[in-house]
Amino acid sequence: MSTPFRFAHAAHADWTQAAQACMNQMGAIPSAATLGFLYVSDAFAGELDAILAFFKSATGVPHWTGSLGVGVCATGVEYLEEPAMAVMLGEFAAADFSMLPVLRTSQDIEAQPSDAYFAIVHGDPANNRIQELIEALSEHVSSGFVVGGLSSSRGETAQISDGVVSGGLSGVLFSERVKLATRLTQGISPLGPRHRITTANKNVIGSLDHRPALDVMKEEIGEVLARDLRRAAGYIFVGLPVRGSDTGDYLVRNILGVDPQNNLVAVGEVVDPGDELLFCRRDQQSAEEDLLRMLAAIGSQLNAPIRGGVYYSCLGRGQHMFGAPNRELGLIRDALGAFPLVGFFANGEISHNRLYGYTGVLTLFG
Repeated sequence: MSTPFRFAHAAHADWTQAAQACMNQMGAIPSAATLGFLYVSDAFAGELDAILAFFKSATGVPHWTGSLGVGVCATGVEYLEEPAMAVMLGEFAAADFSMLPVLRTSQDIEAQPSDAYFAIVHGDPANNRIQELIEALSEHVSSGFVVGGLSSSRGETAQISDGVVSGGLSGVLFSERVKLATRLTQGISPLGPRHRITTANKNVIGSLDHRPALDVMKEEIGEVLARDLRRAAGYIFVGLPVRGSDTGDYLVRNILGVDPQNNLVAVGEVVDPGDELLFCRRDQQSAEEDLLRMLAAIGSQLNAPIRGGVYYSCLGRGQHMFGAPNRELGLIRDALGAFPLVGFFANGEISHNRLYGYTGVLTLFG
């Protein structure tokens, strides 16, 4: 009989109090626990080494993965911008997982075990080759799937891969014997149809469908926002469709600025003529509907009781997008039950072979 993984979460200004509260919640540590997931708020950035050493010693679990975050989350609860931690003890056969050291180049990935099926990773947002590393790791694992998130912090960022690390991607490789399921949810809805970029220079778009880019944008966002484009900031985005996606996924990027004199639109990604683009909006209803759709899909995908899970959500989600504290994690609990779940609010989310924004990535273990 597969038992749920042990997990715990706590908030306290003193990390030793929060860590001890977590140990008290978990109770006796199963001998089968082999891999710890640890997510710690950036308020404890200076104590991350000590926190990891505490849990290694207190649990006897030898291997650990995790990250710092501006917020951490667990079953039904979100700790945003407060000192907190969440921990889960996974039970995997030693032959079914291996730790990923810090990957900084494609050559580092080639040196990893060739029989890996799936990867859970945490990344350093300061590394400007992260997308390249994600793609290379995706090609290395037989499922093609890499999931995870980039560390978020108001100061220094850090990840956990048996020790405290930084500088690239790190995490865990799993074999195909590990039962798991993963899905992505996007919290943004398209405003109109896809457009073809007809002129562009790096991240500045001159025309869409052979028409001035700003004119097209104004038509789609509506007259009220078009009259005051500053109001549109943080509400209107662009979506870049993912080539080959069978679920209509798109990469959401910020609109960085507009040039009314020349009808230009600058976006947070380098684009080329011939690429497709759509304008999108952020709103609570779209986010909830897509999250519920994803939860229904993943619930039928696993075909086994959920032993535990990890969730990586964008910093722009949580109560900022869902309108109330704990709403996002509460929807997951209500849809799938109160299974052990830990994670953090990331500075970019990883699913399959891409780095996303404004998304939630859920991975379940059976």
